[in-house]
Amino acid sequence: MDSNDIYQYAKTRFDNARNQQILREKYQAKLKFAYNGGMWEAGPTLINALTCMADTELLVIEDLYNNPVKINVQELLQLAKSHWQEQMNGWLTEYEENSKER
Repeated sequence: MDSNDIYQYAKTRFDNARNQQILREKYQAKLKFAYNGGMWEAGPTLINALTCMADTELLVIEDLYNNPVKINVQELLQLAKSHWQEQMNGWLTEYEENSKER
C-alpha cells in the first residue's frame, strides 16, 4: 500500500463513521413527539415507565422539559410504541442502504 491508498482507506473509514453518527442523530431527533401539551421522547425508558403503570388510567409525569403533564397511560404508551417502531424501522432502512454503498 502506498501513502495514497492509506489516505483513501482512512478517509473512507472516517466518512462512514461520520455518516453513521449523522444518521443516528437524525433519528434521535425524530423520536421526539408531542402529546397532551407535553413533549416526549419515544424509547425504552418511556415505554418501560408507562408499562409499569399500565394498571393506572391517568397519571401526572414530567415531560422532556420537566413540566408536569396529566396523561392517559394507555394512549401515551401506544403512541410511544408506534413512534419508536416507526423511527427504528426508518433508521434501519437508511443504515442498510448506506452499508450497501460502501
